[in-house]
Amino acid sequence: MTIITPSSAALLKPETLKRYDRGGGASTTPLVSKTLGASAFISGYTEFGGGAKIPFHYHNCEESVVLLSGEALFDIDGEEYHLKPHDATFIPAGVPHRFRNMSDTEPMKILWIYGSADATRTLVETGETRSITAEHV
Repeated sequence: MTIITPSSAALLKPETLKRYDRGGGASTTPLVSKTLGASAFISGYTEFGGGAKIPFHYHNCEESVVLLSGEALFDIDGEEYHLKPHDATFIPAGVPHRFRNMSDTEPMKILWIYGSADATRTLVETGETRSITAEHV
């Protein structure tokens, strides 16, 4: 459920929003996007099942990720960083990275925010580029 106020502000209730399967044990719930009128950023949640990981990729804009629950490994610049809940990242545009769930059994959940309403993801391995919002249809 999304409530739009007279000023065009929005209140989103994530438990009522559609979740999209990303494959590999990950699913995404989009939050703020152009469909709500956002022009400068988009945001959402991604949940990782036990052992799930997203392949190395980069974006055409800045990204911030906050670990909400579980334990994660953040791979960037040839290094591996252990994240615990409420740790936050800043990732410049064009920098390859990925997140992995450290647990084989417990879920992990992140909040992501991209610094463009037209954010893209490019997979390092294949070079394939897609709009972030194209993953939510």
